[in-house]
Parts: sequence; structure tokens; C-alpha cells
Amino acid sequence: MKREIDLNDVSDGKLYENNDLVKADCFGCENCHKCCTGMGESIVLDPFDVYNLSLSTGKSFEKLLESNIEINIVDGLTLPNINMKNGECTFLQDGRCSIHSFRPGICRMFPLGRIYNDDGFKYFLQVYECPVKNKGKVKVKKWLGYPDINGYEAYINTWHGLIVDLQNNLPDLSEDNVRVLNLLIIKTFYQTEYNDDFFDEFYKRVTQIRNMLGI
Repeated sequence: MKREIDLNDVSDGKLYENNDLVKADCFGCENCHKCCTGMGESIVLDPFDVYNLSLSTGKSFEKLLESNIEINIVDGLTLPNINMKNGECTFLQDGRCSIHSFRPGICRMFPLGRIYNDDGFKYFLQVYECPVKNKGKVKVKKWLGYPDINGYEAYINTWHGLIVDLQNNLPDLSEDNVRVLNLLIIKTFYQTEYNDDFFDEFYKRVTQIRNMLGI
């Protein structure tokens, strides 16, 4: 999701890599779930997010769409996001995240964000979003909790690059072709099940889509 922001207005003015220490540790978020409420359509899900949600809940993409997630337009493309029911994440139970071990990437990062450049991306600390005071220092990669952080970041770069290229090509397409493209993206990356090696299958699908669309 594109955001026009001045980092000096929302962050501590620093950029971080995955091996850096950052004051983001909320110490278990005890008695707090503010980041699980009032988020609207902002928790956009990438294919790995949905893959993990399916593993953790045992629900297919179609079943998740019945209650937990929804599809909305994100900068011209239709992509899934977490569904907020009565202002709360549908995975929130008794004030705690019921899918914490499999939570989406945006949730894992919070209160961090990502900013992209020609070399990839770096993280920044959103200083006004989380109400917890006196946060502890933690390494970015430990905060995110992915076993293979470098592999995950390579995946994120690939997905972001594909989305940007698709969005850049939207002005050249008719309304009908945009509709077809959006159906293709949902079916290819979200609806069609993955084999045991998600990343291997994902990269094959990216190549397939790029070759099909000539981008």
C-alpha cells in the first residue's frame, strides 16, 4: 500500500536493517490490543500471509473469505486484507491474537514499517502508533520471528516488485483487462494451493505471470 509520509513526522528518523537493534519490544503487549482494532482495510495480506493463515486455521482461501478476510482495491489492484468486525480483527479472541504464531507480516512488524528504495527496503520505527511506553530494545529479525529472515526479505522484495510493475501497467489496460488481471492475481497467488515448498512455488508463479504479461 502506497503511503505519502515524511519519516521525520512519524519515526525516530532512523532506518534499520534486520540485524539492528530497535526500541520496538512491547513485552508481550499485556492488557493491550490497540493494534488489533480500528485498522480498517490496512492489514493487506501477501500470498505468504494467506498461506500461513490457511495452515494455522485449516481453512482454504474461500473459507477465510467467509469471515476472516476480505478483498479490496489497493492502488488499483484487488488484494485481500484482514477483516475488521465491529472494529476488531476477526482473529482477536478475549483480547489476544488467536493466530499469533502465524500472524501476517504487517502485524509482525508493528510498530515497525517498511520503506522501499532501489536496493530493496529498510525498516523504520513508527513512534506514535503503539501506546506502550519505555519499549525494550530488540533485534529486528528477532522481532519479526521468521526462521529465515533473509529468505523472507527476498520474497517480500520480489512480491513488492511484481505489485509495483503491475500497478505501473494499469493505465495502459482497459477496464475489462484490469478486471481480468485482478482475477488472475487472486487465482494465481492466493486461491490456488501451494505445495510443501511455498517459496519455490511462489517464484515459479511470479515467472509465469511476468512471462504471460510481458513485464
